[in-house]
Amino acid sequence: MSKILFVLTGADHWTLADGTAHPTGFWAEEAVVPYRALKAAGHEIVVATPGGVLPPVDRASLAAEVNGGQDKADEIARALEEMTELRTPVKLTEVDLDDFAAVFYPGGHGPMEDLAVDAESGRLLVAALDSGRPLAVVCHGPAALLAAVRPDGTNAFAGYRAAAFTNEEETQGGLAGRARWLLEDRLTEAGVDVRTAEPWAPHVVVDRNLVTGQNPASSAPVAEELLKRLG
Repeated sequence: MSKILFVLTGADHWTLADGTAHPTGFWAEEAVVPYRALKAAGHEIVVATPGGVLPPVDRASLAAEVNGGQDKADEIARALEEMTELRTPVKLTEVDLDDFAAVFYPGGHGPMEDLAVDAESGRLLVAALDSGRPLAVVCHGPAALLAAVRPDGTNAFAGYRAAAFTNEEETQGGLAGRARWLLEDRLTEAGVDVRTAEPWAPHVVVDRNLVTGQNPASSAPVAEELLKRLG
């Protein structure tokens, strides 16, 4: 089957407006659910991070209250242990896009810290978008789209419809008032047509080869859409 590139954050914190380092990383469900779906379909996964650092999981994403109970939280934690690719990430600078049939970016607040300003990730996203291969991004993962800037200074995703973690969800989550910037606002400023839906409910937006999901609950339908496009 095909090789799928998972691009994960290497940041274990998100710097807030007052300079506080808020502990974070990638959101477990957003990596686990698509990983399982793609592996079950026979696809190979390769993980890449800035600098090839080990991607840190947001410990908050392993809590019972965000996973529908302790049993599900334990299942997610076990699934992470089974994702051996997380322990052998490649450097973004070493990725050859031609080796991959699709690219996937999970969220967590980590991408707000590093991928939002990572030029190598930005170049990869521009190339993936222009290639026509499926590109799937979920929750705070769309922060990485902010670094996808063309030589003329325009964002490659300007004019695209997309879903992303909303201002309302950030507010309800308790961090909007402490953030340096909000994802929905920045994407809109970059020219992305952010389509919002009910907070915390699954919401997927597809525009050309770009598949985006609003929040953790959108991980499964994003994975389903990606599998459809992979045939």
